[in-house]
Amino acid sequence: MNQNDYDEKFDTKNADSKKLKRAFDQVSDIRKFEIELYWKRAGYFWALIAVAFAGYFAILSSQYIPNKLFLSFVVSSIGFVFTFAWYLVNRGSKYWQENWENHLDLLENEITGPLYKTVLERPGLNTLSEKLVTGPLSVSVSKINQWVSVFVLVIWLLLSTYPAYKTLTSLNISSRDWLVLCAYAFIIIVAFICCLFMLKKGRTDRGDYTSKAIERNTRIEDRL
Repeated sequence: MNQNDYDEKFDTKNADSKKLKRAFDQVSDIRKFEIELYWKRAGYFWALIAVAFAGYFAILSSQYIPNKLFLSFVVSSIGFVFTFAWYLVNRGSKYWQENWENHLDLLENEITGPLYKTVLERPGLNTLSEKLVTGPLSVSVSKINQWVSVFVLVIWLLLSTYPAYKTLTSLNISSRDWLVLCAYAFIIIVAFICCLFMLKKGRTDRGDYTSKAIERNTRIEDRL
C-alpha cells in the first residue's frame, strides 16, 4: 500500500468524510487503550519479578531449607524467563502503540490539523537546576522501561551464577553429583528453550488467513 492507496481507503483528503472521522475516532481510542494495557502488563510483570526476587533471597537466607542453592537457581531461572517475557511484551506493546500513532499522523490533518504531529517546547532552559532536574526532557517512557527490563535480565543472570558456582565448586565425582549437574543443565535448557520459543514463535502473524466460522443454534424445547 502506498500513500495514494491509503488516502483512498480512508478518504483522508475529504474533511467531511464520515469514514475519515470514524477512523480517526477509533484510532484515538485504540491508542489510549494500548497505553492503558501497556501499564497494566508492566504492573503484572513487576509483581511477578518482585515475588521472584523475594523468593530468591528468602531461600538463600534460610537455614532450614534443604538444597537451597538448587532452589535459588530455579527461582532465578524463573525470574530470568519472566523478565525476558516482560522485555518482549514491552517491545510488542511499543510496536502496536507506534502503529496507531502512525495512523493518527496520517488521519488527523483534515480533522484536527497536524495537532498530534506538532510538539510545543520551552524556548530554553535557563538555570542549571532546570537543565538537570526540574526541566522537561524529551525521553521515551516505553524505551526507558525496556532498558530497565534489560538491566533486570542482567541482574538475574548474575544472581543465577552464584548458586551454580557454589554448587559446582563443592561437587565431587560421584553418581549423585552427576544427577545434580543434570538437574542444573535441565533447568538451563528449559529456560533457554522457553525464551527461544517466545522470541521465535511469539511474533504477530501479519499474513493473510481465512477464519473458520461456527454458528451454534440454541432453542427452547417445546412441551405439550
